[in-house]
Amino acid sequence: MEVKSNSVAIVDDLKVLVIGNNPIELSRVFDNLQCINGRKLITEIAFDFKSIRDRLRNFSPNFILIDDNIGKLELKNMIQSLSKRKTKNIPITILKNSNYSESATSGVINFLLKDNLTSEALYKSFLDVTRFKKTHEYLYNAYRKRKGQLVRMLKP
Repeated sequence: MEVKSNSVAIVDDLKVLVIGNNPIELSRVFDNLQCINGRKLITEIAFDFKSIRDRLRNFSPNFILIDDNIGKLELKNMIQSLSKRKTKNIPITILKNSNYSESATSGVINFLLKDNLTSEALYKSFLDVTRFKKTHEYLYNAYRKRKGQLVRMLKP
């Protein structure tokens, strides 16, 4: 299955860190990642904080996928930890079992349901996240440049 898109192109090498505690479910995610054609794919899998640290020493991912089966508290702690490290600018996507359960949202850019997970959906998520990050950076830089002008305009 070839994935084609007319929107923003992402980096040539997809470096993805997949985090979870169930190897069977992670293998399904890994299989879907392998079906993304036209891109060099480098994937690392981590199961806990120690393995995440080990992977991040030698691996700089473009995207992080986290399975929500690791537990609410563990998920929240993991996202907070990833948001404070050198990985704070790497987009995080949560792989959810259902829309009914609540997940941590601070620091997470996207959510995907595992039931409908395909290689196309993963690639589209990578495109969307990349587009979102570029838009966010542009707006932040534009705001920073024009902050003084805005203050002067709003002054009575």
